[in-house]
Amino acid sequence: MYFRGFYHFFYQYNPKGAVWGNIVWAHSVSKDLMNWEALEHAISPSKPFDINGCWSGSATVLPGNKPVILYTGIDPNQNQVQNYAVPKNSSDPYLREWIKPDNNPIVFPDAGVNASAFRDPTTAWLGRDGHWRMLVGGKRRKRGMAHLYRSKDFIHWVKAQHPLHSMSHTGMWECPDFFPVSLSSNNGLDTSFNGNGIKHVFKVSLDLTRFDYYTIGTYNVKKDRYVPDNGSVDSWDGLRYDYGNFYASKTFYDPVKKRRILWGWANESDARVTDVQKGWSGIQAIPRTIVLDPSGKQLLQWPIEEVETLRGQETEIKNAKLKKGDIIKVKGITPAQADVDVTFSFPSLEKAEKLDTKGWDTAEALCGKKGSHIAGGVGPFGLLTLASEKLEEFTPVFFRIFKTTANKHKVLLCSDARSSSLGSDGGVYKPSFAGFVDVDLADNKLSLRSLIDHSVVESFGAGGKTCITSRVYPTIAVFDKAQLFLFNNGSETVTVESLKAWSMNKPLLMNNN
Repeated sequence: MYFRGFYHFFYQYNPKGAVWGNIVWAHSVSKDLMNWEALEHAISPSKPFDINGCWSGSATVLPGNKPVILYTGIDPNQNQVQNYAVPKNSSDPYLREWIKPDNNPIVFPDAGVNASAFRDPTTAWLGRDGHWRMLVGGKRRKRGMAHLYRSKDFIHWVKAQHPLHSMSHTGMWECPDFFPVSLSSNNGLDTSFNGNGIKHVFKVSLDLTRFDYYTIGTYNVKKDRYVPDNGSVDSWDGLRYDYGNFYASKTFYDPVKKRRILWGWANESDARVTDVQKGWSGIQAIPRTIVLDPSGKQLLQWPIEEVETLRGQETEIKNAKLKKGDIIKVKGITPAQADVDVTFSFPSLEKAEKLDTKGWDTAEALCGKKGSHIAGGVGPFGLLTLASEKLEEFTPVFFRIFKTTANKHKVLLCSDARSSSLGSDGGVYKPSFAGFVDVDLADNKLSLRSLIDHSVVESFGAGGKTCITSRVYPTIAVFDKAQLFLFNNGSETVTVESLKAWSMNKPLLMNNN
């Protein structure tokens, strides 16, 4: 949330170890979302209603600029209950201390709620009837649930007769998020906004798959029901924020720049024992702005503009031809920590290979079947990131275009970690992450932006239509030994119309206390 000149970031943290457990709400602040200062923990287990953990939740800023935290506590009976906390001193812009009033919990799991699957309250929104509303994730047998609660005073909450939304055979809905997006503007909207010219986005983190899925639809205010648009798939086959290491995400409205910002957890790919050995695990992905695509069918995500303040030395390539088998080294930057923005073009789609539907059932499986080294028609072409000089290690991020019918094509974006590290002893998860890109190829162009940062490659295809975050652990291609290449293994010549790449500087650790 934003409060009194600072962005406040709260996150799940284990102060006693590198893996999950002993959960507290850690707290950091920033003036620009790039340079952060860590403060003392905002909430730690201390009362009967949260003695076994202070789990995830949300912040809501009430009228009068009064922030309130809603969070899940685990009580002595291991029940999941919803609590609130308020600042001890609201005039302190750092909000260093938080109070958990004794009238907690404010929401109990009733007889119709699974008390072991009842967590992660959302940012609340204020209805025209003067009632606050918030959601709590849950499940009933195998049906995912977004339980809806209403309150006039933010303390006494009443469960609605029906959930805001639910879906069969999806399992536990963790970290639900619900917010409006504009049909006509790239400005974000406050969570409580409910005027004309908007759609709503409903997102859940599916515990069974460990991915974040979203739909776009309509919020019926009178019935307090959310209905996904026709064609917005509401299940495991639906749209994802990110097709890689990205989970338990949360958005907030930034009133300073009038935008909605998405935070996501880039969970680890290493084995648990390795996390313990190195003493840490999990990072936050770069914050992203979220807007509705002009088609109205999906979201567009893009790194917040503040990322560009970290750019250093720049290099540029224009109109470079990539014939089949060509590899071009990108020189003049630090490839282990870089921001790369490239636009590819191709003269024709005639050579696009026919999409064979046998042997795969997901984009990820298709990428695994058709890797960067397997020759194609139009593609594979793209970047070889975190690559060693002789390509013993590399993480390719690339496009491949398939023909589905006479005049229709399907674009695949892959971030393939299978060749990312020689150091794997079986403890590193090295998938071929991939997603399809719903893009018009009328101009025969595709763009790709990748943020590369030692153990993470965060990629945005076609202006943020499809995003993939990969956690990778090279052993040779590290620090100054890492390289960056452009490549093409398709029979169609590809032109690098423009590439701009920057060495990225480290953010500063603020210490203004």
